[in-house]
Amino acid sequence: FMKQSNGATVPYPTLVFLGLFAVGATLQARAMRGGEMGTVYVVVLGLEAVAAVVLSAAVLHEPYTPSRLAAMLVIVAGIAWLRYA
Repeated sequence: FMKQSNGATVPYPTLVFLGLFAVGATLQARAMRGGEMGTVYVVVLGLEAVAAVVLSAAVLHEPYTPSRLAAMLVIVAGIAWLRYA
């Protein structure tokens, strides 16, 4: 919805992405109650990055290149390493 909002100039997509942003920030704040801020923050950002790549391919039909797949694997490995270190 952020991309569809065209720089926050289209009302409906702008409202949806702002609403989803608020929900995500609330969930992240709740997750931080039970963990270290640095770890939780990086894990959430990494998962958001992976979700953005997957959704960009599924919804916006952006291509999956080998480089993009490799980058996602590095992110997932980093999240797992940080989470379980």
